[in-house]
Amino acid sequence: MPLRITISKENYLKAIAEAASEGETVKAVTLVRWLNVSAPAVTMAIKRLRRDGLIEVADEGQLTLTEGGRDIANRLLNRHHLIERMLTEIFGLEWYKVHDEAEQLEHAVSADFERKLIERLGTSGTCPHGNQVGMESPAERRARGLKPLGEAHPGDRVGVVSVFERDRQLLEYLDGVGIRPGVSLDVTSLPSGISTGADGEIELVTAGRTVRLARGAAGKVWVASLPSGG
Repeated sequence: MPLRITISKENYLKAIAEAASEGETVKAVTLVRWLNVSAPAVTMAIKRLRRDGLIEVADEGQLTLTEGGRDIANRLLNRHHLIERMLTEIFGLEWYKVHDEAEQLEHAVSADFERKLIERLGTSGTCPHGNQVGMESPAERRARGLKPLGEAHPGDRVGVVSVFERDRQLLEYLDGVGIRPGVSLDVTSLPSGISTGADGEIELVTAGRTVRLARGAAGKVWVASLPSGG
């Protein structure tokens, strides 16, 4: 019998891919937090995914996708990316709203409609949050010359490249203070002890407006260095 892939299985596989792309060691507890579901529900889901050959579970509990699981996750991620672009580029939906909409629509897109989206939008480009198609790890972002905003120094001028898109509250806040992909920021001050993980805020200027951003939030904004005054 052909393998039955449910929406629940798709969500678990995508969550494993997404969490891994954020540099996390993915275990059951990771999925509890990532998907906001109970520990027993995650335990049952892991058993089903392992039975179906979609994930591997290491002795210490680390979860990784098999080739089949990765194919399903990538297909869903590609659809999610296309839907986000469709919602902003065709329908003009605000960039901070499209992730939640795409989460619902990605399961209902037919192969025919997906082909139409590809014809219209192409297979490259970035989503409204500045993220590339598929999953990109922190190491891969750094290899492109990017860094988290929290690692910038006073006097730096940076351009926002991408933002963590799975936190609606954060996205709305960033939009409200004018921080979104494509904008330039001047870093004016940082909290003391930033290199040792101390709490605090980073102070920025964008479009003539001074903004204070918590370090945790700044760590979810990836930036590229810009020439001073550029």
